[in-house]
Amino acid sequence: MLLAAGGGAEFHAPGLEEFNPPAILFAGTPFELNRIMLIRLGVTVVLLLAFWLMLRGGRLVPTRAQSIAEMVLDFCRTGIAHDMLGKKDGERFFPLIATIFLTVFAMNITGIIPFLNISPNSNIGMPLVMALVTYVFMIGAGIKAQGGARYLKSQLFPAGVPPLMYIIVTPIEIVSTFIARPVSLTLRLTFNMIVGHLLLVLCFAATHFFFTSGSAALFGIGGLTLVGGFAFTLFEILVAVLQAYVFALLTAAYIQLSVSHDH
Repeated sequence: MLLAAGGGAEFHAPGLEEFNPPAILFAGTPFELNRIMLIRLGVTVVLLLAFWLMLRGGRLVPTRAQSIAEMVLDFCRTGIAHDMLGKKDGERFFPLIATIFLTVFAMNITGIIPFLNISPNSNIGMPLVMALVTYVFMIGAGIKAQGGARYLKSQLFPAGVPPLMYIIVTPIEIVSTFIARPVSLTLRLTFNMIVGHLLLVLCFAATHFFFTSGSAALFGIGGLTLVGGFAFTLFEILVAVLQAYVFALLTAAYIQLSVSHDH
């Protein structure tokens, strides 16, 4: 999209090239890093450092920072892990579920942080890695709980189905269990972050264009796009939390389906 004002100013809509920027460091080597990769590394360091600072030297009467960290972790433990998996399995998989929730949220929220302005999850690489981690834990938990043969039987040949129906049901179960789950986890998160980023960029780039166009009418439209951008920013905060919750919840649900003997 290209708009031109009377003064010759132009507004270019954002393109998909933003989600695969050129290398900044170590260009031309196997270790090259672009802007999105640097944000991923920075978010990881900040997340680890923040929880280390908040939880070091834990006190019986917690500080405000310790209370916040414990509240978030308790939500992951009781609100997701225990609710979906029960107390015993919930405790086993709590570290995985908490890590996924915090990682997804932290990398989502960078989309509204000034000077970062993009979520690393808007590039398919990070969501795919987390989906594959979930996939490995899902299958591993099922094999450990039931044994390899019994796990595959429970997933591909559901109990209570007439034998002849397995001709139809088993291929569907193969696709839904071993293909659709990781693919849906990856694409759901990626597309939500792409759309959110594009909406914010459109609103604020248009606001800048309208405010600097020199036209009173366009200046008024810029006020509307500014309000729209602020509204979408608040909405992106909600989406960041919601997508982290959904990803962690589905991880727990898939593990629960794997360890359950009655699929």
